[in-house]
Amino acid sequence: MLRLASIRTLSRSSLSFGFVAHRAASTVPRPPASSSARAAVYASLFVASTGVFAVYYFDARASFHKYIVTPVIRYTLDPERSHRFAVRALGSGLAPRDPVTDDEVLKVELWGQELSNPIGLAAGFDKNGEAIDGLFNLGFSWVEIGSVTPKPQPGNPKPRVFHLPGDSALINRYGFPSDGHAAVLSRLRARLPSVFAYSPEAEDPLHGAVHASLYPGKLLAVNLGKNKSSPPDSIADFVSGVRTFGPYADALVVNVSSPNTPGLRGMQSRTLLQELLAGVTAARDEITASSAQKHRPRLLLKIAPDLNELEVADIAAAVLATDGVDGVIVSNTTVQRPAGTLDANKAEQGGLSGPPLKPYALATLRTLRGLLPASIPLIGCGGISSGADALEFARAGASAVQLYTSFGYGGVGVPRQVKDELVALLRKEGTTWAQVVQQSVALHSQNVAPDADAMQESNVKLLVQEAEELKRLLDGLGERMEREAGEGVVVAEGAHYVAVTPPSTDS
Repeated sequence: MLRLASIRTLSRSSLSFGFVAHRAASTVPRPPASSSARAAVYASLFVASTGVFAVYYFDARASFHKYIVTPVIRYTLDPERSHRFAVRALGSGLAPRDPVTDDEVLKVELWGQELSNPIGLAAGFDKNGEAIDGLFNLGFSWVEIGSVTPKPQPGNPKPRVFHLPGDSALINRYGFPSDGHAAVLSRLRARLPSVFAYSPEAEDPLHGAVHASLYPGKLLAVNLGKNKSSPPDSIADFVSGVRTFGPYADALVVNVSSPNTPGLRGMQSRTLLQELLAGVTAARDEITASSAQKHRPRLLLKIAPDLNELEVADIAAAVLATDGVDGVIVSNTTVQRPAGTLDANKAEQGGLSGPPLKPYALATLRTLRGLLPASIPLIGCGGISSGADALEFARAGASAVQLYTSFGYGGVGVPRQVKDELVALLRKEGTTWAQVVQQSVALHSQNVAPDADAMQESNVKLLVQEAEELKRLLDGLGERMEREAGEGVVVAEGAHYVAVTPPSTDS
């Protein structure tokens, strides 16, 4: 009985084991068809949403940048760190872009070259040429890097940048922190291989490019600064900057107006300024003559808004006395603190920019426009944050304008926003930017601009007329003296009276 029970038990166990083993070996887990479809849908949604977000992110017009990205950066980082972050982001190649073609009514001509729009970026944002292409991709027609000093220097002690959010303004006392000529020059050269085949032996530094910007209808400018250690009245740093960057820039800007470098604004005095302008124009003409392509960078002067009318007149006289100055940028930051400035940071030392600067910049531009001929364009800069602001500068006689502080507050969409507002205003008036500029410059400019030959011919005619008039007066005076001498009258000679008697007829 026990043996039979054992056999039965063993048989059941074996059968049971075999049955289980057989089921395990023959069954493959398969997900339901609905699960596979769900995963495919999720993957598709992820790819699509990523694509949509990418399109949205790379469009500089997206509100996401103005209302989320820019405020988060501004409020989570101190002003200088947020500035550095923005420059690096724009220089990364992954920054947003302006996808819209500029409207025809925005076209402007500067020095015989047509730009797609009049909105540029002022110096001070990209100090070392790290984000040039990223900035052009935002729709600026003019990007000005710098100020660049010959030798690297750290600038003034930190903190040195202060937001005034209540006034949408900024105060900085950077003091020209710069990587120096060599480092910035290497970055400008490094841009060339990405578009043109680079060859160190090439006679043309731009390797065939029409503009140093490498973009049609756009200009690249380099703002030239001065080392803090250099003698206050020396022009050597500026001359060095012209020779270094002249072959790689469409325009060179001589900056004698920063309030944060001791003694620099003193170079705006007429005597020093004439010496400076003569030196930099001579250096520019030298590099033009030695260029195989005769590349001639335009030379501009950047002035302060804190000048009185006599000081502005001295600057105009220095510009007129120097053959080869192509324009003036009006203006740099101000050391004044308008009564309407509310933010507590207004007490900080340094240059103020943003809306509080606008009245000073406009007043200086209007004064200077009336002292220079129409052939010398002015670039307006200071407190411009809308299309209406830009148009106001145009009506005052500016040929183009530059943004700075509004770009920092509003983010990457500001250039397009200003341009769209400007287009709406121009179309409402049935005019174009070029027409407004032409009319305003003709109305407000100094009414003297004859060419050299005409001026020389006019001067010769004037001298001949004056000589003939002088001869007529002398002849008349001689006849009168002879007549009065014959009559024996008293004739005045200077402050003395001499009795004149007729000559004796006695032998």
